[in-house]
Amino acid sequence: MLFSEDSDGRLGGEGMSAGLRTARTARGWSQERLVREIERYARQHLVDVASMPSLRVYVSEWENGKRAISDRYAAILRPLLGATDAELRGAPAMAPPSADGYDDLLNRIDAAASVGGSMVETFNAQTELFRSMDRQMGASGLVDQMTGHLSALQEALSFAVLPSARRPVALALAGASTLAAWQAIDAGAIERAWRHYETAKHAARDAEEPMYLAHAMGEQAYVLCEAGRPALAAELVQDARRTAGEAASPRLRAWLYAAEAEMHAYAGQGDACKRAFDAALRLIPEGTDARDPDMVSIFLNGAHLTRWHGNVLALLGEDDAVSSLYAALKVMDPSFVRARAGLLADLAHAHIVRGDYEEARPHLREARLLASRTGSARQRRRIEKLTERT
Repeated sequence: MLFSEDSDGRLGGEGMSAGLRTARTARGWSQERLVREIERYARQHLVDVASMPSLRVYVSEWENGKRAISDRYAAILRPLLGATDAELRGAPAMAPPSADGYDDLLNRIDAAASVGGSMVETFNAQTELFRSMDRQMGASGLVDQMTGHLSALQEALSFAVLPSARRPVALALAGASTLAAWQAIDAGAIERAWRHYETAKHAARDAEEPMYLAHAMGEQAYVLCEAGRPALAAELVQDARRTAGEAASPRLRAWLYAAEAEMHAYAGQGDACKRAFDAALRLIPEGTDARDPDMVSIFLNGAHLTRWHGNVLALLGEDDAVSSLYAALKVMDPSFVRARAGLLADLAHAHIVRGDYEEARPHLREARLLASRTGSARQRRRIEKLTERT
């Protein structure tokens, strides 16, 4: 086994940080780009790092398993790459220490029982803060905060005994895990996203909240779709609609139908796609309000649905996509930075389908800038594929 010392004097073992390469390539960065980003981060945050030549050696040795990533550099790499510590180091996440003896167990149970309504409100307020930061700045810089947030919720739920104590915490965990899963998709951490969705589904069942369960299932379908299984993804969304039932809020039902339409579009199932989207258009409530009072993680109004419709039409190769997308761009909330990058990519796609390559290129340039600003590996990957077609 090869060992070496990093600048902190910590010894590294071969194979300890294989996950760094995966996290870097998901972002579309070369090793040289990562070195520059580390140096830029250090200047902005007044953190001491090694010289650029030394950093080049470190990055190479980290990825080759010849040097372990020290805690100091891991704290820089996590927000840069949107990766958890376990993903970064290529090691399984450490399980929390088990309770040692009955006294410790009872202390944890008592602590969980003391989680009242005000604490649950605090948990939900934290989730809402992370949601706002995510849509404006992207998910990569939030990975440490989200990891700690989920751990606190899971700890509270693990030792809550009675349903009256479990349900509100489980509901908070379902909402937070769904957000964390979508952030993981955006960062290109697909396995983490899938596991977060499974956590969200289990928590929603524990909370006896079919709407939250259906939403987690609907979003999880995107993992399947991007993995190349859109037909299976459409079936999962259909199952989510059945889970939600007719009693679910109209906005959630419209969201599920629109998600199903998108899956059908990727699968090339044009008729099924149009039927599903027609159902979404019938269900969406009138007005500009986007937040679902019964489902706080759903943002959807007529303007959002117009953008979504344009995306689906572009996937189907329909000429109407361009006008629909331009209409959505005019009324889009400017604080939804990542969503704007997606809309611009949709517009570029629609122009490419029509053979309007010159019109597509400026949209792709702006979309690329916004995707870089939010650190979205998912958007960047899509933009690069579209660029190849121009």
